[in-house]
Amino acid sequence: MDDIATLARAGARIVVHNPMGYPPKIAKKTPARRIEGLDGKTIYLVDCRFDDSIELLKQVQAWFGAHMPTVKTKLVSLNHYYGTDDPATWEDIKANGDAAIVGVGHCSTCAPAVTTHAITLEAKYGVPTVALHTDKFDRVVRSTARVGGLPGLDCVYVPQPVMGKSAEELRAYVEGNDPITGRPVMLEVVESLTRGLCVGTDAPNDRSTPRFVDADTEDNLHELFLRNHWTDMLPIVLPTRERVAAMLAGTSRKPDEVVGRMQPTHNRGLWEYTVEKVAVNAVMAGARPEYFPVILALAAAGVSARGSTSSSAAAMVVVNGPVRHEIGMNCGIGAMGPYNHANATIGRAYGLLSQNLQGGSIPGDTFMGSQGNNLTYNSVTFAENEERSPWAPLHTRKGFKPEDSIVSVFYGCRSNTFCLGLRELFWREHVRDMLTGTDSNTAPCLLLDPITARQFIDRGGFTDVDDLIHWLWDTARVPAARYWDLQLVQNYIYPRATFGEEPMATKLKAAPDELIPIFQEKDINVVVVGGESNGYWSMMGATWRKSVSVDEWR
Repeated sequence: MDDIATLARAGARIVVHNPMGYPPKIAKKTPARRIEGLDGKTIYLVDCRFDDSIELLKQVQAWFGAHMPTVKTKLVSLNHYYGTDDPATWEDIKANGDAAIVGVGHCSTCAPAVTTHAITLEAKYGVPTVALHTDKFDRVVRSTARVGGLPGLDCVYVPQPVMGKSAEELRAYVEGNDPITGRPVMLEVVESLTRGLCVGTDAPNDRSTPRFVDADTEDNLHELFLRNHWTDMLPIVLPTRERVAAMLAGTSRKPDEVVGRMQPTHNRGLWEYTVEKVAVNAVMAGARPEYFPVILALAAAGVSARGSTSSSAAAMVVVNGPVRHEIGMNCGIGAMGPYNHANATIGRAYGLLSQNLQGGSIPGDTFMGSQGNNLTYNSVTFAENEERSPWAPLHTRKGFKPEDSIVSVFYGCRSNTFCLGLRELFWREHVRDMLTGTDSNTAPCLLLDPITARQFIDRGGFTDVDDLIHWLWDTARVPAARYWDLQLVQNYIYPRATFGEEPMATKLKAAPDELIPIFQEKDINVVVVGGESNGYWSMMGATWRKSVSVDEWR
C-alpha cells in the first residue's frame, strides 16, 4: 500500500479495476406489422392499474369517439398487479382486436412494466402496440426497451403527473403535444399503429465489461470514477490490483465465480457479477478483507440497495451470529450510526456494489426516487444485540441455527416512528398510533433497545416474540373504507385483492366501518439493538427480503 501511495504522490499512472458488472444478454425481437388504417378496426386500451391510468385512457377513448368514430375501442384493465404478465388479456386482444394502446407508465416500476407488456404484445402476439408514458420516464422507457430487445418500441408521452388530475386536465394532455417530441399526442398514437414512429436503435448484445480502466494518475482516476457515477459522491479508495487482491484473500471463493445478478427494478435487465467485481466495490468502500464474506453474502442476496423506485426506498442490513464479534461489529451504543468501521463500510460497500453491479444508479435514468433517501449512504447496517435480547435472535426465527453467521436484508425505510419506552397506562394506544403511522405497503420492523424489549415483557407479558408480533398485527387495524382509500393500497394491494389473492380478497369483503388489519402477520419483525443508555426505540417500515449465510462465503 505504501508503494501505491508513493506512486500516487509522484504523479505516476496507476492501474485500477473497473467496478461495473456484466450487462444482460439481449435477444433482439421483431415488432408487429402495422395496420394500413384504423377505420373499422378495434383498438384495445389496456389500463395498467396504477394511479389513475384508466382516467387518462378514458380520455383517449373519448378522443377516438369524437375524431375517429369508425374506430372501435375497448377499455380493459390488467387482471392483476401491473408488474405481472397477463396472457389471458393478450390472447383476448390478439383474437378480437387489431391494435393496442397500453398505459400509463408513470412511475419507476410501472413504466418498465408497461414497456415490457407492449413488447410482449408486439413480439409474441403480433399486435401493433403503442405504450403511453409520462415524460419523466423517457430514459427509463428507452433503457427498458433496449434490454427487452425492441429498442424501436413506439412510445408516446404526456406530462407528469396523471394521478389526481381532473378529466379536463387529462383531456388537455391527450389533445396536447408530446412533451418529448413537441408533436400532437394523438397524431403520434395513430401514426404508431399505422406506420410506426421509427424510434430507437439496434439492440446491443455486448456482454463485455473491461476488467481494468485505462491507467492514469490518482487525481484523474478519482475524477473518472466520479464522472462515471461509480461512486456515492463521497471519496473512495481506488481499487488497485494490490488492494483487490488483498480483499480477495478474505474468501476461499475463486475471483471469477459468479455471485449473483441484480437490477434496479423489474424489467430493467439482470446484470451479472463475480467475486472479483464484488471485491472491487468493497475496496472502494474502505472495507477490510475480514469483512468480505459479509459483503459477498449481501451481494448474493440479489436485493439492490439502490432500487429505482420513485418512492425512494432504502435497504436495512441486520447481521447475526458469531461473525458480529469476529469482525468487531457494533450492536450496542451508536450501532445504527457512523461509529463503527465494520458497520459503516459493509453498508457502504453494499450500496456501491448495488449501483455498479446492477448497471448504474443515475437520477433520471436508473434511479427515479423523487426525493431520495439519506439512509442509502450506508443502508442502516448493524448487528443485533443477541446477548442482551430477551428473545430468540432474528436469524433463528428465519430458520437458521444460533451458531450460524447470517446477514438479513430489509427493504423500505421510508417511514420511521420513534418513542421512549412504554408508559404504564396508554402504552397500547401509543404503539397503535405508531403502527398506523407506518406506510401501508411496508410492514413494520420494531428496532428495540434491550430496555424496551424487556418492557414489552413487563407490560404485556410477551415472553415469546411471536406473541408480540401477533399482538402488533391484531392492533394495527383501521376502518376498511379508510384502508382501501390509501393510494399505496390502491396501487399494490387492491389489484391482488380483486384477483382473489388472500388475505387481501377477504379484506375487500369487509364493511366500510369494519376494522381490518393493515399488515400481514408474517411480514412483521422485531430486532433488538442498542446499548441500554435509555429505552428509546423506533418502528421502521422495512420488509424482510432475504437472509443469507455468511459462512458459505468465507
